Amino acid sequence: MAPITGPLSGDAKKVVADALQGALVDLIDLSLVAKQAHWNVIGAHFRPLHLQLDELVAIAREHADTLAERAVALGLNPDGRAATVAGATKLAQPERAWIEDGKVVALFTDILEGVTQRLRERIAATDEPDPVTQDLLIAVAQDIEKQHWMFQAQR
Repeated sequence: MAPITGPLSGDAKKVVADALQGALVDLIDLSLVAKQAHWNVIGAHFRPLHLQLDELVAIAREHADTLAERAVALGLNPDGRAATVAGATKLAQPERAWIEDGKVVALFTDILEGVTQRLRERIAATDEPDPVTQDLLIAVAQDIEKQHWMFQAQR
């Protein structure tokens, strides 16, 4: 069976592969961390945060799938395995306990700020080697930055 091939080669392929894999890890772990907080948030603002965290999970999962499929279209192998995500994540992890609503807001404001920063670095890195991937990363950044604003506004 012939492997999937794509239009990129050499350094361009490596830059794009690193950008897509890094973003994939961020998004997969973001969905997991958000779901953990969704189950364990407590406090006066439980209900709106519970719902907002589910919205964040859906956004992260949708974009993760899009980026993984972009990698495959370029002949790259995305790696979303639990061990890979656990070993590569840069996201802060919530405690395994009830999490007060104010702490959830602070945690996700910080997490989303870090994800945004890394996305912007990946957007800059993919400008020259693959504008199509860059465009997808811009769409992810748009949604993540909106979520950052919405969490930050609750501080």
